[in-house]
Amino acid sequence: MPLPKPWTRLPRPWRTQRGRRLTVQAVMLGCVLALLPSTWLYAAADDRVRTVADVPARDVAVVFGAGLLSGRPTPYLAHRLNTAAELYRTGKVKVVLVTGDNSRVEYDEPDAMRTYLVRHGVPDERIVSDYAGFDTWDSCVRARKIFGVERAVLVTQGFHIRRAVALCRSAGIESYGVGVAEPHDATWYYGGIREIFASGKAAADAVVRRDPKFLGPTEPGVAEALATHRDR
Repeated sequence: MPLPKPWTRLPRPWRTQRGRRLTVQAVMLGCVLALLPSTWLYAAADDRVRTVADVPARDVAVVFGAGLLSGRPTPYLAHRLNTAAELYRTGKVKVVLVTGDNSRVEYDEPDAMRTYLVRHGVPDERIVSDYAGFDTWDSCVRARKIFGVERAVLVTQGFHIRRAVALCRSAGIESYGVGVAEPHDATWYYGGIREIFASGKAAADAVVRRDPKFLGPTEPGVAEALATHRDR
């Protein structure tokens, strides 16, 4: 019994030159489409990522949550908060909006962030809490629609900052970002890989412009904090 020819063992599309060409083209197109969201993030953020020293002064800094350990900020979140405290001390911002997850009674990111900032020199009356910042898009939309933030400095890790800037700009906030530097440990690599997949959701959020999980009435916290700052 004759053995089958080698090319007959290949999937059907690969058995002809045209089939192989079309398959390769389809794979290349898929790769291009997969990279489009990341390309959009870089283009949207462009020159908007700065350092504490050269970021333009704005009234408000927005700090995104990054998890708690035993009720206290994780090291990555603590580094974000340290940067926000430095922005306040150097006069780059007047008010800090902390946005994070408080979906469970036992888990309260914003209050833990507030406590940390107060311990590091930011007056309590200059801190405003958003308890429904469940993801980056929700935090950006709520900052604009609920707290009335129109211009802000965003604070998060370097691998996340472009997505934050792009989404807040899409939500209507004129944004600059300060990317917090971190050692390239396992958490950093995980965050970088996660951003590749998160960029697709970010692009979808910007196009669909979905409402956050919780929206609710407007809150005057930022305006009141700015008013007391001017009254000093």
